[in-house]
Amino acid sequence: MTQNDSRARTALVVVAHHRTDSLTAHTARRATARLEAAGYRVDLLDLHAEGFDPRMNVADQPDWGNREKRYSEEVHAHMQRILDADAVVAVFPVYWQSVPAILKGWIDRVWNYGFAYGRSKPRLAGKRILWLGLAGATGDDPIVAGMQTVLETSLNEGIAYYCGFSSSTVGLLTDAEERPQRVDAEGNLLVGDAITGAEREAQYTAFDRRTQEFVDAFVAEELAAV
Repeated sequence: MTQNDSRARTALVVVAHHRTDSLTAHTARRATARLEAAGYRVDLLDLHAEGFDPRMNVADQPDWGNREKRYSEEVHAHMQRILDADAVVAVFPVYWQSVPAILKGWIDRVWNYGFAYGRSKPRLAGKRILWLGLAGATGDDPIVAGMQTVLETSLNEGIAYYCGFSSSTVGLLTDAEERPQRVDAEGNLLVGDAITGAEREAQYTAFDRRTQEFVDAFVAEELAAV
């Protein structure tokens, strides 16, 4: 696809971090630029910047007896943004081998009964999602394999496929911290010295390259399906 392609697709990029100067925000910008270069129109949803409230409330509580329930106007607007997108890319720091509360709350309130699930033909059927999770663990930490499995089970099977997505991929981006972290065989957290200078720049470069690889593979998968 090119930027002038009449078949250009839309990607909803969801960012779940409270700081705009964070590595998570930087990664979201890199992913956005890569998607735009591939011809996507990007709708950027910064959950913190837009003031999204992740707490469930009465207006958005599922009514198991009425899948046509009209949820709050805020949630309805978010639902429409998902419907308008061909693909979703969620960018977030990994907390306790899961997503941050604001992203989980967005899923709880917006990916709701009667909208994302609860119908024989899901409204989100055919859409695709890429989960880009930033983890402080080093790439050679044995915990990474288990973290990947947990995230794939929760995000791919527990959420995306349950809601009808045709494709769901977890891109785990390790080495997100300036001070390398790992857990030893006895379960102790080991925190190393801060990486600085040329070594840190090389780490950032490698990090950006892995982000690009995940996004490019995500785009290539769609092109192969066309």
